[in-house]
Amino acid sequence: MLKKKKTFRINKPSSLLFWTILYFLNFIQDKHVRSFTLFSCVAVNVYVKIFTNSPFLVCMDLALSQEEVIDPNYLWIGPDGKKLEGQIYVNLTETGKLMVIGFKESMSGAYTCTLSHKIIETDTWDEREMFESVITMLEPDYAYKISVRFTTKKCKLVANDQFFEELKKILDNVISDLACQVIDPSYKCHSVKRPKHSLLHELFVTFQVNPFAPGWEEVCNQLPYDCEDATNTRVQEARDRIEDFFNKQAYVLKHDFQTLPTIHYVDHSFEVTRIDSCRPGFGKNDITHNDCASCCVVCDPGTYSPNNEVTCRTCVSTQIKQYGAKSC
Repeated sequence: MLKKKKTFRINKPSSLLFWTILYFLNFIQDKHVRSFTLFSCVAVNVYVKIFTNSPFLVCMDLALSQEEVIDPNYLWIGPDGKKLEGQIYVNLTETGKLMVIGFKESMSGAYTCTLSHKIIETDTWDEREMFESVITMLEPDYAYKISVRFTTKKCKLVANDQFFEELKKILDNVISDLACQVIDPSYKCHSVKRPKHSLLHELFVTFQVNPFAPGWEEVCNQLPYDCEDATNTRVQEARDRIEDFFNKQAYVLKHDFQTLPTIHYVDHSFEVTRIDSCRPGFGKNDITHNDCASCCVVCDPGTYSPNNEVTCRTCVSTQIKQYGAKSC
């Protein structure tokens, strides 16, 4: 009886691994390394974060996993059609477990294992073939779109522009040590009528925060891997600092001012939306890779991504055979 499809996510101290088993899945603990056994001839999608090691892929049949196997022999073939035994970038155990080390875009593709074993009763050999599709992935790069409001005396006020310029400087200073920056700041003044209140004038301020301020490359160069993790951590910290800044504005206005300033923050007006982007050669695809829909997955053969968009484009002029193409 087939089990329902399951999706598992494993968090490691320095990496994230995603995989989805389309049929039966059985976790095996081996010396603190996660591995799984494939119990179907149907291809399995295994999502591995770039520059990390894949989980152990175990070549085994559901029926054989419950029995004694005599003289097992395992033959792993990589996406390029070559045998993996003896390759420096794999860890292949005597029990047929395969780990791909330091996974790169070019290592994506179909991995095939042929398991042969002796049948003592009939003095014959049985052979079975299993498939896994191992795909490189990245976490998306985060940015945040933030909007806040300020009450002002009237819309046509010179002080509005002066206040806005000063606000930009303050926000930049709040997050400057994180190699993050405020981009695309703007504001518009609107008249607002709320129930049981007179007509008000408010500045609707919007801006984005991203982790790519000058010098961010140097911050990444200090890290061996997982630059996007550190980058996302920095911009999340920047978002939290900015939110805390506006929360403090509301507190000070409520407790320290008897007469409110002409321009002041509107309490509870802080709103934030996360914006994802993918590195060149990667994109999101919730149809082909619906089990890792939030991931930036390496572009499939025949597609490419030249920039930080979240989709891989189809290349019609030439035939792209490799994964992770950045141009057509």
